[in-house]
Amino acid sequence: MADPNEKRDAARRTAQSHFTHTERRDEMVRAEIAKERAAVDAKTARLRALRLAKEESERAEAERAAAERAKSPSAEPAKKSARKKATRAA
Repeated sequence: MADPNEKRDAARRTAQSHFTHTERRDEMVRAEIAKERAAVDAKTARLRALRLAKEESERAEAERAAAERAKSPSAEPAKKSARKKATRAA
């Protein structure tokens, strides 16, 4: 018959094997989650940079258009004449 110590050691090895596999699987899952999180963070950073660049270009375009309107005195009389025409037509 087998020695009781051998049975206990075999049971311990079996249990330790299960724990080791579980730990490896947990580590792999954590690594996968970290990889996915890094990908999402990179995507977010890229989209944020694109949005900020777009907002900056829109702001610059608005400033340029405002400067052109300020330089162009003929823009206001055109608006006034359009109002007069609309009033006469009504």
